[in-house]
Amino acid sequence: MMAYRARQIMDSLGVIEVKYQGNPVWIEQVEEDSATVRFLDSGKKIKVPVNMLAEG
Repeated sequence: MMAYRARQIMDSLGVIEVKYQGNPVWIEQVEEDSATVRFLDSGKKIKVPVNMLAEG
């Protein structure tokens, strides 16, 4: 995923499914090449490369 799309998803009023390594996540913050995400199942937050996020 590109950083601009991650920002669009983060700012969206709707719920858009995003996954990191097959796990559903919520995007908390986006920087240039990284994003802070929260795993929906555990609530754990980590910083990941934004290009490792997948929509849908």
